[in-house]
Amino acid sequence: MSDPASVATSPRAASTLPVVDVVVNNFNYGRFLQDSITSALAQTHECVNVIVVDDGSTDDSRDVIESFGDRIVSVLKPNGGQASAFNAGLEHARGDVVIFLDADDLLDPRAAELVARAFHAQPALAKVHYRLAVVDDTGVATGEIKPSPHIPLPAGDLRAAMARFPFDLARPATSGNAFSARVLKEIAPVPTGNRTAADWYVVYVAALFGPVGAIDEPLGYYRVHGDNTHARGGAALDLEHVRATIERTRRAKGYLQAAAPRAGIPWDARDASMCEVADRAISLKLDPSRHPIEGDTLTGLVVLGTRAAARRFDVGLAMKVVFVGWLVCLTVAPRALARTVAEIFVFPERRRSLNNWVAKMHRRR
Repeated sequence: MSDPASVATSPRAASTLPVVDVVVNNFNYGRFLQDSITSALAQTHECVNVIVVDDGSTDDSRDVIESFGDRIVSVLKPNGGQASAFNAGLEHARGDVVIFLDADDLLDPRAAELVARAFHAQPALAKVHYRLAVVDDTGVATGEIKPSPHIPLPAGDLRAAMARFPFDLARPATSGNAFSARVLKEIAPVPTGNRTAADWYVVYVAALFGPVGAIDEPLGYYRVHGDNTHARGGAALDLEHVRATIERTRRAKGYLQAAAPRAGIPWDARDASMCEVADRAISLKLDPSRHPIEGDTLTGLVVLGTRAAARRFDVGLAMKVVFVGWLVCLTVAPRALARTVAEIFVFPERRRSLNNWVAKMHRRR
């Protein structure tokens, strides 16, 4: 993808850039909402519309929204879940690009402008993603970046990879993605059968309908405060979160399988991603009584994981061998040691001394 900084930045050139709609989706995050909306309004891009969807909050969120007056478009609806909030925001979106901003997160002031430049340079893009810096409950940076900097952000035509190992491709959380409004209209509405994790639909399915752009720097702030749906703070391995990820992955596979024929992409339901297998193995090894997938065995997951590694065409042989070795170690280790082995996979920030080596293994050989 072209360097966004290479696009002209004069006021005349800026006026030709795509219009960006920032859709802030909120439910009972009144304590964070003012900062989130303010960050959306503080964009350097001159063509930004801010739409705030409140999904039936019972805290002071609506008072916060009202305080911004006509600087924003407010959409007040009964509680229906995140997907319904996305759909309500899309109904009011009129721009060329849409950023779904979680109400507990923040945007860097340059986010909309750099995203708009990327879409201006490549109008066929389905989406552009960028990293997020992690902040704590009070907004202080923790030093962590998501996805971790040693993992490359995928870019280009990802359709073949999405059909074979979609969950191995690094992806930011909701606020780290900007979508082509054209593509969103093509894949809308977002399924409302589940009340959370709506981004798993738009992030994965959108990538089937066009190339993906990447801006390899943090353009937003992901707030970790203990109530996050997609991530947990703290040092302990959270098996509840692992199981939730397994369920979201299973739903997302269904979304992809249904959308692939419309995008002209062949789909093999037998395929699995390495990360998908890893989550299932961690869950089964450490808490078999609550494992959500009936019929899984550790031996079967090692076989499935080996096949998943072999299908990767975007990483080197060393990465594949290390993954299979890790999976075998997890399987045969005593349960107490297996938890430590699992945490090596789940918490990449703990293995910083190894991450440069891991980054090299991500490159195809």
